[in-house]
Amino acid sequence: MSTPNRVYIARLAGVAVFDPNGDQVGRVRDAVARLRPTQRPPEVVGLVAEMPMRRRIFLSINRITSIDADAVVLGSGTLNLRRFEKRPNELLVLQELLDRRVQLDTGQPGAVVDVAMECSRGGEWSLSRVAVREQVSRLTRRGHLHQVEWDRVRGLSGIATDNRGTANLLAVLEDMRPADLANALQDLPDTRRNEVAAALDDERLADVLSELPEHDQVEILAALDRERAADVLEEMDPDDAADLLNELPPPEQDVLLDLMEPGEADPVRQLLRYASGTAGSVMTSEPVILPPDATVAEALARIREEQLSPAVAAQVFVTRAPMTTPTGRYLGMVHFQRLLREPPADLLGGVVVNDIDPLRPTTPLPEITRRMATYDLVAMPVVDRNNRLVGAVTVDDVLDHSLPPDWRERDAAPAPSTGDETVDRADG
Repeated sequence: MSTPNRVYIARLAGVAVFDPNGDQVGRVRDAVARLRPTQRPPEVVGLVAEMPMRRRIFLSINRITSIDADAVVLGSGTLNLRRFEKRPNELLVLQELLDRRVQLDTGQPGAVVDVAMECSRGGEWSLSRVAVREQVSRLTRRGHLHQVEWDRVRGLSGIATDNRGTANLLAVLEDMRPADLANALQDLPDTRRNEVAAALDDERLADVLSELPEHDQVEILAALDRERAADVLEEMDPDDAADLLNELPPPEQDVLLDLMEPGEADPVRQLLRYASGTAGSVMTSEPVILPPDATVAEALARIREEQLSPAVAAQVFVTRAPMTTPTGRYLGMVHFQRLLREPPADLLGGVVVNDIDPLRPTTPLPEITRRMATYDLVAMPVVDRNNRLVGAVTVDDVLDHSLPPDWRERDAAPAPSTGDETVDRADG
C-alpha cells in the first residue's frame, strides 16, 4: 500500500475515493474500527464511503492501495454495494469518538479532536494516537493540544454518557452540501443528531431540514425550543416551511406561525390553505418577479443572486405592481437564455413571452407534470382567477412530490461494477 504510515482520520472526511481506472466512486465519510477483547487499540477494518444517491458502502482496508489527504485509491473496481450497517463489535471513529470527553493519564480532562490510524509492519491498521485538546476555564485561552498514544487516554472505550460537544464534528461536516449533511445526520444516534442540528445556525439548519425525510424534520424541530423553531422556519423557503408545518398538529402550527415574523408567516399561511397535490400546495410563493419597465440587465443581476436555486433563477416572471405575491396582473415570463441574447438596456416588456397558459392553484400534480414535460419547462407560473401571480411551480417541487414519500431513505439502485459483487467484511 502506497500511503503514509500514520493517517489522521478527520482529515479524510470528504476525500474522494477512486477506482484503479481513476474514476471517482464516492467520498470518505468515516472509518470502521473493530473493538478487541484485550486492551489493544481497535483494529481499523475499513472506511465508509458515500456513493452517488447517498448510498453508503463499506470499503475493506485490504482493498485500498493508497490513502492521502487528496484521494483514496482502490486496488479493485469490484465493490460490495450492500448498504453499510455497523456491527455490534465495531466503532465508527468520527461519529462516536470525535468530541468525546476524555481524560489524559495525567488527570487533565479534554475532548477528542482527531484520531490517527497506523499501519504495522505486518500490514494491520489500528487506532494508534489521539489528538486531545485540554478542557480549560472559559476565562483562559484554548487548551493545549496533546497528541498521545491510544493507551494514555481514558474514556475512549464504552459508550459515553455525558453530553459531548459537537464543535469538531461540525468542523468535519461544514463543507458538505445540505443534502449530504442531511444524509450524515440520519446516520447519527437521535441524541447526537439533535445536538448537531441545534448547533447549526438558522440558515444552515433550514437548508438541511429541507433535505430530510418528514419524520426527521419533525423530530429535530420538536427538539428545539419554539422560538428557535420559528426562527428556522423563517429561513426556509415558504413552500418547504408549509410542507413541514403540514406534518404538525394544527394547534402546533398556529403557535409556530404566531411566533414567526408576520412578513415571513403570511406566505406560509397562504400555502397551507391549498389542497394537497395541487399547484397551490407545491408552488413557491417567492419566484423572481419584475415589472415590465425593468431592463434585461436588471433581470440578469436579479437571477445571479446566490440564494436563488437554479430552478427559481431560470426565469423571470413579469407582472404589474405590486411585485410580491399576489401580484398585479400577470404579463408573462422571460427565460434566462432569452435574457442572455437581448441587449442589456432593452425592457422586459418587449421580450416577455405569454403563449403558454399559466397554472391555477387547483391544477392537480399529474397535469402539472404533463404540461411541464410537454413544453420542456423548469418552472410554470400559477395565477388566481383575477390573473394575479400567486407563485410558481418548479421542477424540483414536482420531483419532491412525485417520488415516493420515503424516497430520501431508499437505497440507490446498484451501480455497475467491473465484476461480481463481493462481501469482504469478516464476521469475526
